[in-house]
Amino acid sequence: MTRARPGWDEYFMQIAHVVARRSTCTRRQIGAVIVKEKRILTTGYNGAPSGLPHCLELGCLRDELGIESGTRQEVCRALHAEQNAIVQAALYGVSTRDAALYCTHQPCSLCAKALINAGITRVVFEGDYPDQFALDMLQMAEVEMVRFAREGKGPGEPVPGSAGVPPSREPRDAPKEIG
Repeated sequence: MTRARPGWDEYFMQIAHVVARRSTCTRRQIGAVIVKEKRILTTGYNGAPSGLPHCLELGCLRDELGIESGTRQEVCRALHAEQNAIVQAALYGVSTRDAALYCTHQPCSLCAKALINAGITRVVFEGDYPDQFALDMLQMAEVEMVRFAREGKGPGEPVPGSAGVPPSREPRDAPKEIG
């Protein structure tokens, strides 16, 4: 009897989806896994800071204020999954330099900046997020971006413009230098 073992990207993406189930966000459940040399370093999901009430208890502040997805991320009780994964690494003294991030959704621009400064060199994501500027910044920082494709849908596709992949267009309204 033979069974198909998942490839590494599929394996870590499945774990990201399990992590997302811990999310306390009423809008989206996002999970993230930071991996280095095929070993899990940390995980994170979107939710309120430790010990504080979360949206499942209090309701969504963004919904109450009518804030659209992809805008005004600072008006939210929750940290993003990517932020929580980086914070967990910092809290426990784990280096993320040259690591990969697996995330159920494309990072936003706030998370993109944190990922760049955390030394993440590869991001594998599945779902979309309405933030082209995040992709532009990650491209400028030469972070490899891979859109994950579920089993049976073919391999994940490199995101045009990410490290080693020719851009399909020039970055729109992106700053010339990040510093």
